[in-house]
Amino acid sequence: MYATKIKSLNVSSQLQWIIFTHSKMFFMFLDVTTQQTSSQISVRCCLQPIETIDLIFKMTLRTSVTVSSFSILVMNIFSGHCLTCHRAEYLIGNECCPMCPAGSRVKIDSTEFRSTSCLSCLEGTYMDQPTGLKHCLSCTNCDSDSGLKTKTSCTTTSDAVCEPLEGFYCVDSTEDTCVRAHRHKSCEPGQYISRKGTSSSDTECSDCTDGTFSDGTFPVCQPHTQCDLKNLQLIKAGTASADAECEKNSLFHTGIVIGAVVCVIVLISIIGAVFVYKKKINVWEMCPTKDRKGNEDNDNQEPSEWRREKC
Repeated sequence: MYATKIKSLNVSSQLQWIIFTHSKMFFMFLDVTTQQTSSQISVRCCLQPIETIDLIFKMTLRTSVTVSSFSILVMNIFSGHCLTCHRAEYLIGNECCPMCPAGSRVKIDSTEFRSTSCLSCLEGTYMDQPTGLKHCLSCTNCDSDSGLKTKTSCTTTSDAVCEPLEGFYCVDSTEDTCVRAHRHKSCEPGQYISRKGTSSSDTECSDCTDGTFSDGTFPVCQPHTQCDLKNLQLIKAGTASADAECEKNSLFHTGIVIGAVVCVIVLISIIGAVFVYKKKINVWEMCPTKDRKGNEDNDNQEPSEWRREKC
């Protein structure tokens, strides 16, 4: 059944085309009201299917035609009725049936002998309001491939609510749920994160100024290291994406090397001197001793060839 409304008709003017019917359709007026001050007629009507009729009515209304006579004329031309159901009912044929409650669907329509038969929605389906439908709605799938995760699970009376994954933001939403999300962009080296991305907005990046740097992950750009302030030597200047590189002064390095070499030489000299000293001590112990008169105490033994050479 379909409903429409005809614009107000001015009685003081001639109406050439009142209404016409199309195949299997005609207009049937429900009520006729008037405004005496403006001499206008408002007609509310509805469409109802009938047998095929192709008629075109042409009438002329004059100021002498009253509202009551006009309505009687219309009701005599058309017959039938227009049925309007309550908000908690749905129309089946010419009958109004009670709707099934949220979380369920219609199994069997009502008749004059029984009320509507309902069934609960199956898992993975829902119905969030009273309905006359015979199928529940499918629950929304919060697909990770679309950058989504489940915020609120689907029940028989409400659909699932989706939200962006961590590091994503919503680019398409319907009511209170996100339909599609994109990953937050990454800032380039030489840029800093001027505004961190949220579930509803992307990351914002800004360029570093002179004398500062960022690898793209810093919330603020960092100043370049000042090598001279640390008594260091600059070996590579800083850029917008990298810090300056410093090393210890070369003169300092040279001093360290020379000192190390000297220490090694001194150590070797000491070890050599100790070795020579110990060797001489051993030789002296092998040589015969002399008394005060200069005579050798050799226990009357002839000195060996080695003694003659060393002593």
